[in-house]
Amino acid sequence: MVTETFLHPWAIAAVIVVAVAALVAGWFARAAKRERAAVTWVANASYLTSLPSFRSRMSKYRVLLSGLAVVLIGAVVATGFLTARPVEKVTRADELATRDIVLCLDVSGSMIEYDTQVVEKFLELLPSFNGERIALSIWNSTSRTVFPLTDDYDLVEEELRYAADALDFDLDSLDDLSFDPAAYDRLLDFVLGTTGLGDSSSSLVGDGLATCALSFDLTDTERSRSIILATDNEVFGNEIYTLPEAGELVADRGITLHGFYAGEVTPTSAAQEKEYRDVVELHDGLFYASDDPGAVDGIIDNITSQQAAELDANPEVVVSDRPEQFFPWLMALVGIYILAVWRLRT
Repeated sequence: MVTETFLHPWAIAAVIVVAVAALVAGWFARAAKRERAAVTWVANASYLTSLPSFRSRMSKYRVLLSGLAVVLIGAVVATGFLTARPVEKVTRADELATRDIVLCLDVSGSMIEYDTQVVEKFLELLPSFNGERIALSIWNSTSRTVFPLTDDYDLVEEELRYAADALDFDLDSLDDLSFDPAAYDRLLDFVLGTTGLGDSSSSLVGDGLATCALSFDLTDTERSRSIILATDNEVFGNEIYTLPEAGELVADRGITLHGFYAGEVTPTSAAQEKEYRDVVELHDGLFYASDDPGAVDGIIDNITSQQAAELDANPEVVVSDRPEQFFPWLMALVGIYILAVWRLRT
């Protein structure tokens, strides 16, 4: 996490107070000097103040004085900010770099709407990641790896944005006048390779989960591994792995399974949800249903906080000075001040 702050915020007020005190002292010193100075009086010179040229020059003089005052105030404020020492604080926990997360998304027609929520939430969280590896695997009757485990966050962001855009399609619009062929083509392009078994098979949950379990590498190193599985557990066709069998495979490989259920109410949905919940909770995973308002936020936030504790990730705060935001302003204002004073004297 990156935050910008001041190490000595009280210094801003201190500099302003000192500057004001110096100006007041200078004003009184100048007034006293004027009283002691000899004054030369010139006879018959009162008409000079009514001359247009005199008034024009006095008007310009007042404008310059006002501008000089604004510049001086700006320079004092910029000096105060620099004296307060602007810094950037980066909170890092190197242990979190051993965390691997695979998004395992069912992209059958009934799940597309919910997949979008999961992807968009991860896009929000992406700036807070620091070394974690992320992968995205999508499946229907067969699986496709969109991108493998990586900490290349530019690539991850690009792929997740494309996924969110492609999945943001209302399948009900296929029969409406609002049908968007370009958006539909994006969706078909994104899910290409997930329907290898044809129309007779769909949402083979166990096989999709097993494929996600095999996405983890570095099996001989101690890492925190999680799968976020989003499915309605509505299976059509013959699976190689049933969901409970795939759950056992996940557990045997030391992976934590977290489930997001998004099934519609059907005569069999209660049994499907129960089977899904049982598999997830049997191995100490988190389970959420789509009618839970905090489902997507909760499942991901819980993973990050839970794993940070499990990894004993004591955050390290790195403080870096960042004067570049205010230093150019100070230099510019000082330059303008010097130029304005020179102009006033000429």
